[in-house]
Amino acid sequence: MNQVVPTAPDVLLLVGNPNVGKTSLFNSLTGSRARVGNYPGITVDRRSGRAGARLADGTTRELELVDVPGTYSLAARSHEEQITLGAVLGMGSKARPSVLVAVVDAAQLSRCLYLVAQLIELRIPLVVALNMADEAGRAAPEPAALERLLGVPVVTTNGQTGLGGEELLRRAAELALGPPQLPLFHVPYPEALRRDLDRVVESLPPAWRSNVERDRALALWALSSLDEHDELVDIPVELRDRVTEVLASGRDVDLEISASRYGAIDALLAQLELGDAEQRLQVTERLDRVLLHPVSGFVAFLLAMLVVFQTLFAWADPAISLIERAISSLQQFLVEALPHGILTDLLVEGVVLGVGNVIVFLPQILLLFFFIGLLEDSGYMARIAYLMDRIMRALGLHGRAFVPLLSGFACAVPAILATRTLERKRDKLLTMMVVPLMTCSARLPVYTLIIGALFPVDSFVGLPTQGLLMVGMYVFRLIISFLAAWVLGRTAIRGRAVPLILELPPYRRPRLGPTVRMMREKAAQFLSEAGTVILAATIVLWALLSFPRAGENVASDCRPSQLAGTAKSSSRAPLPACSAESNSRQSARLDNSYGARLGKTLEPALAPLGFDWKIATGIIGAFAAREVFISTMALVYGIGEVDDEALPLRDRIRQERRADGQPVYTPLVGLSLMIFFALACQCMSTLAVVKRETNGYKWPAFLFVYMTALAYACSFIVYQGGSLLGF
Repeated sequence: MNQVVPTAPDVLLLVGNPNVGKTSLFNSLTGSRARVGNYPGITVDRRSGRAGARLADGTTRELELVDVPGTYSLAARSHEEQITLGAVLGMGSKARPSVLVAVVDAAQLSRCLYLVAQLIELRIPLVVALNMADEAGRAAPEPAALERLLGVPVVTTNGQTGLGGEELLRRAAELALGPPQLPLFHVPYPEALRRDLDRVVESLPPAWRSNVERDRALALWALSSLDEHDELVDIPVELRDRVTEVLASGRDVDLEISASRYGAIDALLAQLELGDAEQRLQVTERLDRVLLHPVSGFVAFLLAMLVVFQTLFAWADPAISLIERAISSLQQFLVEALPHGILTDLLVEGVVLGVGNVIVFLPQILLLFFFIGLLEDSGYMARIAYLMDRIMRALGLHGRAFVPLLSGFACAVPAILATRTLERKRDKLLTMMVVPLMTCSARLPVYTLIIGALFPVDSFVGLPTQGLLMVGMYVFRLIISFLAAWVLGRTAIRGRAVPLILELPPYRRPRLGPTVRMMREKAAQFLSEAGTVILAATIVLWALLSFPRAGENVASDCRPSQLAGTAKSSSRAPLPACSAESNSRQSARLDNSYGARLGKTLEPALAPLGFDWKIATGIIGAFAAREVFISTMALVYGIGEVDDEALPLRDRIRQERRADGQPVYTPLVGLSLMIFFALACQCMSTLAVVKRETNGYKWPAFLFVYMTALAYACSFIVYQGGSLLGF
């Protein structure tokens, strides 16, 4: 029976370039479920987990594994590089790692060894994890040969299958317990550069200094990272001045450092017998000729999006109908089982009705994340980033801003956090101001409701109308986002755009397991929000739409069964219809409610957009969470309206008529409403995270004002222009 050594766990730090499978390996070793993507920018902070290493003597040693953001070097100019450097050196409150695990892509060894060379220079115990060797084929080096040349342990691993995991942990634990290693790999720097390093070493803080090799490695870092444009903090003035003095010599110090390292790497690679990797890349290159072409690439992207969004309607509709019927049955059961009164009204009208009309869109959200997961895992997302960079550079956005922009299709909050991967404050700020314009998943239920209620199912020019309209909304949002970036980048947030450096990984077969896990996590997150924020907002809105009730007999002899506002009634007998007098009384209650008064106050301002007071009330509620617009509309059309049988909310909207018999909601009104929701900043969480990331109220206020004004102007143009054209 194995003995467990009762000591504090050694810290193993996983370091590597973006997109080398580092997070997959971390998940495999720790049993975690951190998000994995096939493009850089996924990990924006450090995460940790525990694992046990079985030693040769039969004992088990506990290890703490830490995964940090991917980086191409330790030249810390971006937030993610600073996180990685601080973790490697154990700066601040971070524990100094016992062992570094350098995760490298076996097919991209020359690129990955640059970071390995820097880690070796720090003289911290190091293990190289030769990852994805199965994909590299004959291009993968022999681990024993690479270990002999580097002088550090090399283990072949595979984060997807778990290959090499136990050996990696064992050798790392042995390094932590054993004597300091003496790596064989050495970079011969020019004599002039070595003299400069000694001068910089003299200015290093005493707390940073350790031994000659490590001190020179920190001096190399300082020469590569510090200049007048860097945004690093807590750097001693003396060190900055010394680096500035060295860099003022007129020599290209960066070129000297990189040329020396790559020269040593090329010499090492020449001693390895690497196979020809061209055969493995032939399929990738053939596909990229089409998918990266400036014309066929965009056509393929639009067609892929059309298929995805049409599938959201076709595949999700049966599940949506099933949920609608279940909610309707639940409401009817509660109405029959519970006594009449305000608490029953709260439960049936406020809780079940409001939250239920949001949950019905869960199938579409799950399908959306399913397709996003497949596209990420296949490697196609990186191609989309490459395509978009051609446009983004012209508009002043950094190419890597595509990663947070892409995350904005799911939720603006993590997308704004992902701007930490950008190097400059200007790029981060500009991206933050544009990310909320992306179509997040919270807007999807609103689009689905309006498109399903007001637009036909038939085809337009041979393409499905509903799917085409959904794609159009996403393309519209992209165009507006890029135009906003172009304007803001030349006015409020000026600065020079820098080029994109992005690896295009080989195409891989998508893995169903991680995609399903991501869907499950997103479903839990959506349901959690439905049970907290949306529930609370719905109850508040129900109260606004139900009060005051002065002088009203709450326990009336009829029940507005259509409060369900979801599906047609089940096989149960319909509830008693209200009398005309009772119906009129409930309608008057709604018209005189606090919510109606607030909506009617805003109605004159929103009337030019085609909106009535009911839509105005829904827009107010949507500020808590965009999905609350659905529950607000369900409340509005549930209170005070009585039919013989319950109808889905989309049918109620479709059948709503004015006093003159004209429909309240036309396709033009629906398009105007979608445009407004597409552009308005109606999310308290988004504004809160922008405030936190910018450390003030200036930019959140600017974001809210400019997006609201933009939404109003575009919606006004659409509705008034369409009205003039006779729509």
